[in-house]
Amino acid sequence: MSVVGTALANDAPLMTFARGDAIWIAKLDGSEPHKLAQGTLPLLSPDGKQIAFHTDTSNDNGVVRQIAILDLATKRVKVFDKEIPSHNCQHAIWSPDGTRILFNIWTDNNWHVAMIRTDGSDFAYVKKSTSAFDSWWSICWAADGHSFYTQNLERLVQFSLDGRELKSWKLNNIFPHGSFSSNATIDLSPNGKRLLLEVDMDEEEFSSPDWTGPPPSLWIFDLMTEHVERVTPKGLLAMSGCWLNESEILLAGQSLREKTPSISKITLGSGARKIIVRNAADPSATRP
Repeated sequence: MSVVGTALANDAPLMTFARGDAIWIAKLDGSEPHKLAQGTLPLLSPDGKQIAFHTDTSNDNGVVRQIAILDLATKRVKVFDKEIPSHNCQHAIWSPDGTRILFNIWTDNNWHVAMIRTDGSDFAYVKKSTSAFDSWWSICWAADGHSFYTQNLERLVQFSLDGRELKSWKLNNIFPHGSFSSNATIDLSPNGKRLLLEVDMDEEEFSSPDWTGPPPSLWIFDLMTEHVERVTPKGLLAMSGCWLNESEILLAGQSLREKTPSISKITLGSGARKIIVRNAADPSATRP
């Protein structure tokens, strides 16, 4: 039996990750890694039975990226083609109940936020951008399943699914020495009270021939108190953080001594980084 079948049969915690142009799955300790399909940015469903990702079959004629769902039991891949009015989509994010997906979509010469049910029905725009300077990135569902967090490089905002602004924070007030990029990630803690955010540290340096620009780091933002706390140390490129539980996170990290990122686990408050899978990025996991 494959690692997928074994893990599901034993209800073992799973993790997905990207390596090269493919998505992989393994047990949460990094053992028994298994290549699944060509694609990018895999994200396990809340029940751990499916993976949402986007394909990339771009060629000289243009960009072709489509939202897809892989069923772990059958290994079948469903690509949303005619269901979505664009062939340039990315960053699929599961709803808390696993019935819907939010994602970024390119239409009308701009990036927007859209939603579709996992059976391919009910496509809808949930937040249309008004200009190139108002595109929304880093989508993250709120715990209520009726709203989401996102950022436009200047503000962190909570929107309802009909596009109404519910709450807003200026990023330079939260992180006066940091900034967001369009590739930054946001993940909500299991109790729904804290955000794990990827922040570029504008006043820090990472002296490596393989890296340019400010180094990314991971921070926790308490939604009730608005207190922020840095999770990862200086000297580590820390990206794509996701919660395992209230005290542990996964991330893709790379130190000065390492040539490629590895997926690591960090226990909050300890600073200790335990490498789980080398040469891998974009982790997601089922929660034990």
